[in-house]
Amino acid sequence: MKKLLVSLLICLAAPLWAQDEAASSKRNPYGLDIVNTAEAYRKAVVSNPDNRLVNLEKFIPGIRIDIRYATENNFTKTRIYTSPKAYLRKPAAEALKKVQKDLKKEGLGIVIYDAYRPYAATLYFYEVYKDTVFVASPRTGSIHNRGCAVDLGLIDLKTGRYIEMPTEFDSFTKEAAAYYPDLSPARIANRTKLQQVMVRHGFDIYEDEWWHFNYGDREKYKLMDIPFEELD
Repeated sequence: MKKLLVSLLICLAAPLWAQDEAASSKRNPYGLDIVNTAEAYRKAVVSNPDNRLVNLEKFIPGIRIDIRYATENNFTKTRIYTSPKAYLRKPAAEALKKVQKDLKKEGLGIVIYDAYRPYAATLYFYEVYKDTVFVASPRTGSIHNRGCAVDLGLIDLKTGRYIEMPTEFDSFTKEAAAYYPDLSPARIANRTKLQQVMVRHGFDIYEDEWWHFNYGDREKYKLMDIPFEELD
């Protein structure tokens, strides 16, 4: 497993032009239709501006970024990403900006744990934890790989503190379910607040994870395996 991780991380960080056919095969062992070069991504954006992956930290005023996979503070206990960044497809980013605006009226804001995720990371996640309730199957890819899924929570804008939610992020437990009932009234109320504002702006609830939301017609966007550094 460690050898696989090293291989994947090297691929994530290495220039795409330097990847040979063998490396490309390791990154896509199931032969999926994946956008895996910066050139292909740029062409997709030219053909349809909605394909652009937007840097959320730059796009949404006051948003907080806490990208756990850019640290060892995640379920793999390994740093997966080479930089702590969050991207979504343009329509999803615009919708999330409206979510932040609505929450701000109540003194609240968004903290992002993860958004667009390169496919190579999905491959490794499944090697670590082979349970497709909490980890996407690499045979189909993740909605995160399409840039249409976001993992997030709430913060108090005045104090900067995290708002109490049902569990910690990536707590693979029954309590993490979107409608799990046996929680304190405060946690249920905070979860409901997040769900309602996200749904109001076009996001769908993922029933097994309170923090995970999918946006709109995500299947029209291709899976992607491009490092964050290739997007800016």
